[in-house]
Amino acid sequence: MRLSPRLVSSAAVLGLTAAALAAVPASAASTPAAAPAAAPVAGYSSYTGSTAEAKANQAFFEAVMASVAEKRAANPSSAAAVTVIYDASRAPTFSSVIARSTQIWNSSVSNVKLQSGSASAADFTYREGNDSRGSYASTNGHGSGYIFLDYAQSRQYDPTRITAHETGHVLGLPDHYTGPCSELMSGGGPGTSCTNANPNAAERSRVNQLWANGFAKALDKALAKSAR
Repeated sequence: MRLSPRLVSSAAVLGLTAAALAAVPASAASTPAAAPAAAPVAGYSSYTGSTAEAKANQAFFEAVMASVAEKRAANPSSAAAVTVIYDASRAPTFSSVIARSTQIWNSSVSNVKLQSGSASAADFTYREGNDSRGSYASTNGHGSGYIFLDYAQSRQYDPTRITAHETGHVLGLPDHYTGPCSELMSGGGPGTSCTNANPNAAERSRVNQLWANGFAKALDKALAKSAR
């Protein structure tokens, strides 16, 4: 979920540099409300996305899928659902929010499951801090993607919706800011009153399709690579 077009134009590219992370004690509250205050940024709900941001989100999804496919190729599994490992250790303030968001996705789709794991085994990570660009998904295109969760934005908009929305990019969904509140990937488009954190039927169907058909192709590529 982004802020205004002016702030996004220089950020929605591959290889985004992570903002300096705010120091958060291990005993910090699990709700983002305890984070340092920051002034609201106008124009957030009117942002309609950009081509560069869409490409960056697609690259993030492809990098995560490739990472998962390479693991499956190295250790074949008969499980129907593909498991995507995430590490949330660098976003302790949002730990409960991340848990709720991943549970929402796990109960909504059947062909892919999100599972918490160590940093060394993770296909992507969550990070937190202050960034004028708001929350976003970023990757360098080589399997080291992360979701950045912004403190200030999480006080203006529902933090679970933000996190579930950004996680939707990991699973292959693009932004659609002009959509209704019932559409998770409409992000901040419907405004601060929208607290829906659940994907609608079309979004659930799309994710299941991507992780059935798309993953099969990624696995074939990983298997061919490992056979060389």
